[in-house]
Amino acid sequence: MASRIDTTVYPGNIINNEFVPTARTRHSINPSTGEPLYEVPYATKENVDSAVQHARRAFKSWSRTTFGERARLLLKYADAIESNREPLERLLVLEQGKPLGLAKTEFSMTLEWLRAFATMEVRDEILDDNDERTITQTFPPLGVCCGIVPWNWPVLLGLGKVGPALITGNTIIIKPSPFTPYCDLKLGEIGMGIFPPGVFQVLSGGDDLGPMLTAHPGIDKIAFTGSVETGKKVMQSCAKTLKRVTLELGGNDPAIICEDVDIDAIVPKITTLAFLNSGQICMLIKRLYVHEKIYDRFRDSMVTFAKSIKTGDGFEPDVLVGPIQNSMQYGKVKDMYSEMSKCNWTQALEGQVIKNSKGYFISPAIIDNPPEDSRIVTEEPFGPIVPILKWSDEDDVIERANNSKAGLGASIWSKDLDRAERMARCLSAGSVWINSHFDVAPNVPFGGHKWSGLGSEWGMTGLKAYCNSRSLWKWKRVM
Repeated sequence: MASRIDTTVYPGNIINNEFVPTARTRHSINPSTGEPLYEVPYATKENVDSAVQHARRAFKSWSRTTFGERARLLLKYADAIESNREPLERLLVLEQGKPLGLAKTEFSMTLEWLRAFATMEVRDEILDDNDERTITQTFPPLGVCCGIVPWNWPVLLGLGKVGPALITGNTIIIKPSPFTPYCDLKLGEIGMGIFPPGVFQVLSGGDDLGPMLTAHPGIDKIAFTGSVETGKKVMQSCAKTLKRVTLELGGNDPAIICEDVDIDAIVPKITTLAFLNSGQICMLIKRLYVHEKIYDRFRDSMVTFAKSIKTGDGFEPDVLVGPIQNSMQYGKVKDMYSEMSKCNWTQALEGQVIKNSKGYFISPAIIDNPPEDSRIVTEEPFGPIVPILKWSDEDDVIERANNSKAGLGASIWSKDLDRAERMARCLSAGSVWINSHFDVAPNVPFGGHKWSGLGSEWGMTGLKAYCNSRSLWKWKRVM
């Protein structure tokens, strides 16, 4: 049984299995209360250089460690997290704001992902084999990787990078979001007792830390999850040293509702998948296209269900919508809400910025059939606000759904599965669901089309993104 960690103390960054304190510290804010949380380290250029040096040294031996041994340690790490999951779940609520039930879900998924990665071996592939030669495609690890983690799902999207990197023989440095550094630092602390020095390190810092890592010549790959605009900057920085890069960026997911659906059966799931985590998930439903034959009934049913959704502190029972995670995003969502009166949008459900609260609380809003060129349709609000729009022609609604620079996820809802699959195959998105949305799995690639990203995480496709491809030609005849 692993020892219990103290989630209130952060003695330093995790470098080479040691706590390395920094002269300067910083803290984040509890988004439910506006109160400061614990002091955490503020990494310097010297810290980055040290972590990279130790990671490069550790890579020499870790890359030669057997798959079986890497898998054993990954499973041991998952067990150590599980023995600490209760205080970590509460810490996630404090720093991120999500309801405790959703924090528990995030940790359950993370443990499932780590244990799945421990079974996923990237094997050599025989491309050609005859009497004269054997050609084998091999997949050696890249070297030192860096995961830049967002604030909305810091545990799953952090360790969702650690697992693939380590199981394929790489070393990795994790940089948490400055808004949510606490769980990732504690997860690095747990890793200190599991992995060899330099294999898994965590650096916490400010806005200057990301550019230091993306520009560092000793890092071989950046795996970034975040906004489109920041993703462009990451890619530009990585280009200077020709780093490998995986980008999982924003989405503006459409859901197309056909006229044959059972409204009462699907509305609870669809509404939940629009407002889960206060709308702060890149793959949630962001645009609802509802067939005109059922539009009014669907809208009214969705509004009725949404009125039952509770907004509040993540530790309160039955809360689905917690606070917006940080003041910057809070300002962006409030600006979107201010558009309602400016643009004369009709609110089927009136959303409100909750006043007289120290936290960043905004209640859900549903916009009734706004113009297609409205901000609420063309932009990702990343908050609890969603438009519903009418459609009648199948080709037209597919064109409207695809008319976005984003292409992360999309869904079709219909009892006619053949029709639904035909429509689904026309949608430009990295993940497309039929009669569901936001399903993910560790063995299924996850990524975006267009401006929603580059490359894939997870699945064998995602694991191979942590590897080089090497073609090995072996001639059998002796010259």
